[in-house]
Amino acid sequence: MEVDKVVSLSRLSRVAVCGGTHGNELSGVYLVRELLKEEKKGTEEHEEEGEKLVSVKIVLSNPWATQQCRRYVNTDLNRCFTHATLNGPMTDMAPYELIRSRELNTMLGPKGSPQAMDLVCDLHNTTANMGLCLIAYSDSDWICLHIFKHLQRQMPDIPMRYIHFDISSEESYSLDSVGKHGFAMEVGPQPHGVVRSNIYTAMKFGVQHMLDWVRSFNSGTIFDGGFVDVFTMVKHIDYPRDSESHNITAAIHPQLQDRDFCLLHPEDPMFQMFSGETVRYKGKEPLYPFFINECAYYEKSIALSLARKRHVAIPAIRVMTEEEQLHADEQELASEEEEEE
Repeated sequence: MEVDKVVSLSRLSRVAVCGGTHGNELSGVYLVRELLKEEKKGTEEHEEEGEKLVSVKIVLSNPWATQQCRRYVNTDLNRCFTHATLNGPMTDMAPYELIRSRELNTMLGPKGSPQAMDLVCDLHNTTANMGLCLIAYSDSDWICLHIFKHLQRQMPDIPMRYIHFDISSEESYSLDSVGKHGFAMEVGPQPHGVVRSNIYTAMKFGVQHMLDWVRSFNSGTIFDGGFVDVFTMVKHIDYPRDSESHNITAAIHPQLQDRDFCLLHPEDPMFQMFSGETVRYKGKEPLYPFFINECAYYEKSIALSLARKRHVAIPAIRVMTEEEQLHADEQELASEEEEEE
């Protein structure tokens, strides 16, 4: 790829910032509440200029779970946005989060439609020692990758990674997938049900810098190309379990705990059995562990995830001119008409 060749992309006119998708991940909950207060008072920074360049919608995603300070009420809201789940049959006995996912899809989407939000940023916390991560379903979404590159430049003291889940649009399951572009901003470590000032502040600055980038992009700034390290998820690893009771029989090994994104080599310690023995990593290649010992993933049978790191080239980008946008819209309309036929 020619990183110096400038690619023209559609304007990001409508952006959603969501928090409380998991009701006990409190940095996002309190940041969204603060942003909603600022919005109500009309004192949001860049208000006059910002409204011309981008419309920002602030959303408390799961108000019932937030009120109870629980991850979810009935089922994990952030697994309810696949095409099948959003479009399947609905009964009167449907779980609250299933109902809420459709409300959010109507508000921010519909997913996969021209009416969907241009960008969705969903705020999350992790108990794992992961710093600030952007998690997305594409390793070639130049908008998301440039935003990540901008955050790295603006926040050099915060460990930062771009995580790629290689999942199709129809199977993508999280709230951020409703937008034309989207990512989760995951910040940790922070215990669930707790807010830590340093983690909250990192998330707040991350959101501010993201919105500043969007305004700058929409105003016509050309962003230089370059390279980004992308961590593509390869697989999840479960805890060792008892064959009869299925209870876990080990914890993350002390030499692995808190070492997210530190390369794990074959035969490195992975678990320490409750009986004392060490269980070693038996993979054939070194991989990067992340979400190590994440509290919320015990119920999902995930002790950690493993990723490969790649150096991805990204092109220079700018916003489309009005003429380019009109031409792109005409092409999209013609393509939709062909699909209907």
